[in-house]
Amino acid sequence: MTAVPSRRLVVLLAALLAVALTARLGFWQLDRAAQKQAMQTRLDERAQLPELRPAEMALDAAAAPAQYERLVRLRGRWLADKTVFLDNRPMAGRVGFYVLTPLLLDDGTPLLVLRGWAPRNAAQRAELPSFQTPAGQVEVRGKLGPTPSRLYQFGAAESGTIRQNVDLSDYARETGLALRPLVLQQLPTPADAADGLLRQWPAPAVDIHKHYGYAFQWFALSALLVGLYAWFQIIQPRRKGRIPS
Repeated sequence: MTAVPSRRLVVLLAALLAVALTARLGFWQLDRAAQKQAMQTRLDERAQLPELRPAEMALDAAAAPAQYERLVRLRGRWLADKTVFLDNRPMAGRVGFYVLTPLLLDDGTPLLVLRGWAPRNAAQRAELPSFQTPAGQVEVRGKLGPTPSRLYQFGAAESGTIRQNVDLSDYARETGLALRPLVLQQLPTPADAADGLLRQWPAPAVDIHKHYGYAFQWFALSALLVGLYAWFQIIQPRRKGRIPS
C-alpha cells in the first residue's frame, strides 16, 4: 500500500530538484551577463574620461584595475634590450608576435608597453621580426590595462626573448626593473606609423550574448522537465484512466 505513493513521491522530488537546478543555472547565467554588462559600462565610461596624468598612475597592484582602459600620454625612453615577444598572437588574420618593451618614464619608473604586433617567419620560427625602436626621448599614447591574455603553456613560468606569456612579477624579477603594475597598450598615431608594428587592437571581449544563450538553454531544459513530468505523471495516466505504479 505504501509503495505506490512512495514511488510517486520520489519521482516528484527528483523532478522538482532537476527543475530547480536548471532554473538556478539559468538565473546564474543571467547574473553573469548583468555583471559583464556592468563591467562593459564601466570600461566604456573610463575610455571617455580625460587622459590620466602620469603622476596619477597606480603604483600598487590593488589600485591598478580601477585604471584599466584609461587613456594616458607618457614620455620616456625605450629599454630596447629588454624587449620580449609573445608568440602565437593573431592580428588582422595573421599569426605573429606581440612586442613588449619597457618604457623608462621621465620620473624614473619603468612601465611595460604593449607596442604592437609583428609578423612571424613561418620558415624560421626563432627569427625575430624587424621593426624600429626610436632612441632617446619618445612620447607614447595608449590605454592602461593588464598583461595580454594568457595562452596555455607547458611547464613553469617562461623566460627568454620569445615566450608564450608574460607575468609582470616574474618579468620584473627577471629584468631587475621595479615595474608599475600596469601595461600600456600603445595606440596608433601618425608619429609611430613607420616603426613597422601593427596596432589593430581588438575590443575587449565581454561575451554578454553568450550568457544569454546559455540561460535560454537552461530555462528551456527546465520547461522541458516540467512538461515531461506533467505528461508522464499526470496527463497520460489520466488519459488511460489509471494512476502510475
